[in-house]
Amino acid sequence: MATDVIVPALGESITEASVGQWLKQPGEAVAADEAIVALETDKVAVEVPSPVAGVMGEQYVKVGETVTVGALIARIEAAGTAVAAASAPAPVAASAPPAPLPPAGGAGDGPSSEAPAYDAISPAVRGLIDTYNLDPASISGSGKDGRLTKGDVLAAIEAGTARVKTATAGTPAATAVPVSATSPITRREERVKMTRLRQTIARRLKEAQNSAAMLTTFNDVDMSAVIEARARYKDMFEKKHGVRLGFMSFFAKAVVLALKDVPSVGAAIEGDEIVYKDYADLGVAVSSPGGLVVPILKNAQSRSFAEIEKQIADFGDRARKGTLKIEELQGGNFTISNGGVFGSLLSTPILNPPQSGVLGLHRVEDRPVVRNGQIVIRPMMYMALSYDHRLIDGREAVTFLVRVKEAIEDPARLLIDL
Repeated sequence: MATDVIVPALGESITEASVGQWLKQPGEAVAADEAIVALETDKVAVEVPSPVAGVMGEQYVKVGETVTVGALIARIEAAGTAVAAASAPAPVAASAPPAPLPPAGGAGDGPSSEAPAYDAISPAVRGLIDTYNLDPASISGSGKDGRLTKGDVLAAIEAGTARVKTATAGTPAATAVPVSATSPITRREERVKMTRLRQTIARRLKEAQNSAAMLTTFNDVDMSAVIEARARYKDMFEKKHGVRLGFMSFFAKAVVLALKDVPSVGAAIEGDEIVYKDYADLGVAVSSPGGLVVPILKNAQSRSFAEIEKQIADFGDRARKGTLKIEELQGGNFTISNGGVFGSLLSTPILNPPQSGVLGLHRVEDRPVVRNGQIVIRPMMYMALSYDHRLIDGREAVTFLVRVKEAIEDPARLLIDL
């Protein structure tokens, strides 16, 4: 007897999704509540669990196809039942993946049986692996069942633990070959359909440019006081609260103060009305395997440093694993985006409609500055505030950014609400 697997409810106003990856193939044993397929919605990836224990049966949709809520996508056969589909080839993606990567190293140095299968890696992660010519077996996966995420690859590159592929006997070398008159140039292109999330990101960013009168103002901030406070209290903070003290909680608190002084930055235009809000629901941009997502830190004005750090850490972890909930990505009246973690020196962030402001943070680096008539070295960061000029005047935008700067350079202001 077979049990139908249907597309579950995906959240408010979301009626369809794309099949991102089949996690089980026909003929494989499946446990009750075990994830069998990953669906990509406009906002997050959703893993669909098996309703019963049994054997993966026929799959009715292929990777890349669009499905609607309530649609039949597969069947789970009872254990011990012959599965006709087991001998059939598994569905393939709309765009065929490139040939499997050769193993790194020589004999005895190839990937273990537990290494991530190249064909099971999502197209976005495969593209990153191919770009840097990496051996996926050298990277530890943090996703479901050890699957690699984009965050895993970026972290391995940054840590220097990801190995570059080398050639094995009978396999063309994957490393770069000097070009000469006698050595042909190998060129390859891969056409991969955009994920639903990437399509949504592209559409919303373009909508923001088309609908808002976007302008960006800049300032720099001396991070000395925050760095000193963090160094002094980080061990006690982590011991008491079980989470590391980072810079984001300082900036979240500084934004809350600035929004009180300049409420238009946290307001929104609805038709011919301006909606002002006496709360701070802060979007915190984090990286996910499918692209940048912005979960919402609700009621930041009422949260402690520890609560903010715990929530942001949780968002980042679940974004890498693809387990953020749709409702966690909805709402928000201001966004903080930290490109500094990737080394960005300066940028002009784009608004996240219907929000009217977004704060871009960048890398901290020692620079010469003048203090009391003397040239000294200070850890400086550039900040950028992009805002909707239809609602926010230049004076208000500059004032908002100055308030953030003052709070970061004198963190005591965060404690006494100045």
